[in-house]
Amino acid sequence: MKKFEFLDITTADACFRAYGKNLNELFANSALAMFEIMINTKQIGLVVEKSVEAKAKDLQGLLFEWLNELLVFYGAENLAFSKFEVKIDEKNLELKAKVWGEKINPEKHETKAEVKAATYHRMEIKKNKEWKAQVIIDI
Repeated sequence: MKKFEFLDITTADACFRAYGKNLNELFANSALAMFEIMINTKQIGLVVEKSVEAKAKDLQGLLFEWLNELLVFYGAENLAFSKFEVKIDEKNLELKAKVWGEKINPEKHETKAEVKAATYHRMEIKKNKEWKAQVIIDI
């Protein structure tokens, strides 16, 4: 199963569809897709570990909060991540995660687009045989 794919639905933003066999994997793959918009994630070492928590009133809100919490580390601490261990309490709509990455070094890392935020615009989370999320990222 693929982790994510990029969709060409808007010229001013980036869009991805992420997949997962469960919500934890879906949210991890969504984070990986978002960071892949910004940087070549294959070049990111697992040097720094951070904890992330998020709460929301629905799954879309939880995905929105999760992705934007990760962007705080990117903006404030110049960190990019490539490994995500996510645990979602679906009943209480709470997320706890550990993420691993490193400080961005332009000499080591191939950087791409500058991401401003994850958005609610046309965001979808569905479950058929597997979980699927579509997210538009403001760049």
